[in-house]
Amino acid sequence: MNNNIIMPRRNFLKNVAVASAAISTLPLFHIQAQSGAGRKFKIGLVGCGGRGNGAVENLLAAAKVMGHEVEVYTVADFFPDRANGTAKKYNLPAERVFTGPLGYRQLVEQPVDIVLLATPPVFRPVHFEAVIHAGKHAFIEKPVAVDPAGARKVIAVGEIARQKGLAVVAGTQRRHMSNYLRNQYAVANGAIGKIVGGTVRWCGGALWFKKRDAGESDASYLVRNWTSFAEMSGDHIVEQHVHNLDVANWFIGRTPQSAMGFGGRARRQTGDQFDFFSVDLNYGEDVHIHSMCRQVNGTYGGVDEFFHGTEGTTFGGGKMQSDKFAQLSIPEFKTHENGQVQEHIDLLDSIVKNQPLNGARTVAESTLTAIMGRIACYTGQLVRWSDLTTNEKSPWYNLRLTPSPADFESGSVIAPKDNVCPIPGEA
Repeated sequence: MNNNIIMPRRNFLKNVAVASAAISTLPLFHIQAQSGAGRKFKIGLVGCGGRGNGAVENLLAAAKVMGHEVEVYTVADFFPDRANGTAKKYNLPAERVFTGPLGYRQLVEQPVDIVLLATPPVFRPVHFEAVIHAGKHAFIEKPVAVDPAGARKVIAVGEIARQKGLAVVAGTQRRHMSNYLRNQYAVANGAIGKIVGGTVRWCGGALWFKKRDAGESDASYLVRNWTSFAEMSGDHIVEQHVHNLDVANWFIGRTPQSAMGFGGRARRQTGDQFDFFSVDLNYGEDVHIHSMCRQVNGTYGGVDEFFHGTEGTTFGGGKMQSDKFAQLSIPEFKTHENGQVQEHIDLLDSIVKNQPLNGARTVAESTLTAIMGRIACYTGQLVRWSDLTTNEKSPWYNLRLTPSPADFESGSVIAPKDNVCPIPGEA
């Protein structure tokens, strides 16, 4: 299997321009029960942790709304106990349960229609490539990469999915929620004038971590403790804050030109991630967005997006201050109360109507936005969008974090040291 799809630079530039122009004109989705007999879908799950099992439940709920039937046909996970636990829940025979770092390869060979990808983000580009080459529709959890090379691969594979007529829906559920759809539509139609600035944030407490067991392999330790290592998760600016950055790109209608920021580590005991990030994102045309995220217990929290326009203000999915809003003819957005169910409703609907959605590029660009912010904070340098997408001479263009998926598959994983993190100015 070829794990090194590379998009020619001129094609990448052209596609980025086209995608940016199209962001504000994405289709408007809603709950719509399928007329006539429902369809039956067989699905496979790669990654049987909490998010993976949650995604299956979301898809089952979506199918019920749509009048379709879903059979959980096969599962795969790095850890046998997790794979077997999910298999038992859905009464799967042993021959359809796959484990270890190569289990995903066996799963995509099964006769399934849709594959759900919910492993640690480091694996997403390689797993996504395998799914699309096998001709399956895909649900890919966010974020979709931990480094620029991985994000570019997702964009390239997404184009292959488009050519094959395969649907790709990402776990950026805000794009499927009625309050966000309403506000984005209003902003795109001039409700607050031109966006000139704003703030996006995800500030909360620390996530879980698991101490290393005696005699545990490096590979097992990293997969179990993936939210503590940037090599596995991209750091929390990528793994978690990507949601808010995705909204910024969506509402503004383009990706940022550059990032400059700072961050640090004071409280963590495991892994190599920062505790906090503060980033200035320059979107060009004098538009700056302040991106902030923090995982520190006992501190003030908040998760939202706020945009200031020349003629009003709005939160991403909340209150809008706009004299023009009442003058607009806003469509009625009927969506499921759970955005994570709605994204699967939209996935199934697009497959049934033979109008496959493809969110690979937008989620990859939002992931790249987060990665750009992380690199800026780790290094203390100004990082440009072109450094990650087109400037092959940039020291960050070919950045590939290790251990890589290939290292896990070959059994040559060496874990980074705990409690050692990048130092700005020296990284």
